Amino acid sequence: VRRGDDLIINGQKMWITNAFQADWMCLLANTSEGAPHRNKSLICVPMDTPGIHLAKKIDKMGMKCSDTAVIYFDDVRVPAKNIIGQEGLGFTYQMMQFQEERLAATALSLTPMVNIIEQTIAYLKERQAFGQPLLNNQYIHFRLAELATEVEMLRSCLYRATDKHVAGEDVTQLASMCKLKVGRLLREVNDSCLQFWGGMGFTNDVLVSRMYRDMRLTSIGGGADEVMLGIICKGMGILPKKMK
Repeated sequence: VRRGDDLIINGQKMWITNAFQADWMCLLANTSEGAPHRNKSLICVPMDTPGIHLAKKIDKMGMKCSDTAVIYFDDVRVPAKNIIGQEGLGFTYQMMQFQEERLAATALSLTPMVNIIEQTIAYLKERQAFGQPLLNNQYIHFRLAELATEVEMLRSCLYRATDKHVAGEDVTQLASMCKLKVGRLLREVNDSCLQFWGGMGFTNDVLVSRMYRDMRLTSIGGGADEVMLGIICKGMGILPKKMK
């Protein structure tokens, strides 16, 4: 609600990363009536503004180093000049930002996957079973080769999407494909490697168990796998139209 030169904000936001650490937030909120994709604006809101209340930190299965919380807004007053860009284009800005976020999620996941594969190889060279290193088992070294190949294929898709994005092209389709693939490949790599670590993989003493917990979020945050599939299907022209 606008009152003079100020905006009065009420409501709540769920699953907000770093809510307890942040000095300010970039808030997407309704600032007018009308179509959902045209009535939202991005607003810079200092976290010490009166009326902002933080609920307790959410106890997550992973990403323990990053707090997540619910934020409540009770007549929070901020200057209308804190609107970022043009009023009413918040949804559009957010969708544009999502493409970079999804490419970044892919880029930030490549090295951890390579590291886990390499650490698993090093462990399996030392771990003996039936008189020889576990790595000598054909299924194991073939599986690791498959995973390494998948990582490099994803890297190629990311580089292609990034080149197009830098050139100013629309990469919604490729960015969504990268995001879908990286979330699923992380689960595949971490699950397979953890299995090869055996009982050690089920402890908190090795990195692979943390990867298994932390990186599961990638298939959820920034657009769940199912959302990515919907976007990809729409780009392919095969998404069913809503029945009137």
